[in-house]
Amino acid sequence: MTERKPLGVTFESWIDKQVREATERGEFENLRGTGKPIPSSVDDENWWLQNYLRREGVRGDGLLPPSLILRRDIEELPETVRDMTSEREVRKTVSELNERVVEWLRMPHGPFVPVGPVNTEEIVTQWRADRAATRRVAQRGSSVSSPRPAPAESRWWHRILRRRPR
Repeated sequence: MTERKPLGVTFESWIDKQVREATERGEFENLRGTGKPIPSSVDDENWWLQNYLRREGVRGDGLLPPSLILRRDIEELPETVRDMTSEREVRKTVSELNERVVEWLRMPHGPFVPVGPVNTEEIVTQWRADRAATRRVAQRGSSVSSPRPAPAESRWWHRILRRRPR
């Protein structure tokens, strides 16, 4: 710890003296980052946050409000369950997501995004169909990275617009 600034000495001269003495002692030699350019992402106002998340290995999802996380999880649910091996596992995943949705609906906070529980039977039926298609492809001997392409109207806004009476 440094000594306190003496009375009657300006901050600038006191700090300059400490920097000069530290330089003479060699305390600024071999510092990490010496001679390296400042990262180019400094022009971004959230550069420090992006660097922190990257350094800590954390996704930025933790910064999203719960309603947006739920919306994203609902949209990604078919891809999430596609590689599961048992119907019990699929039902458990959908059940856990529905519990989170119901919990949020009881006490909504953050931006309101229309979110509702997912129909478990629809997801299981889709999972069975995807699994059957994958088995048929495997039996034929050809390999396909995606068993069934997603329908063009699988986005949430298409489903909402489709339900709206005209």
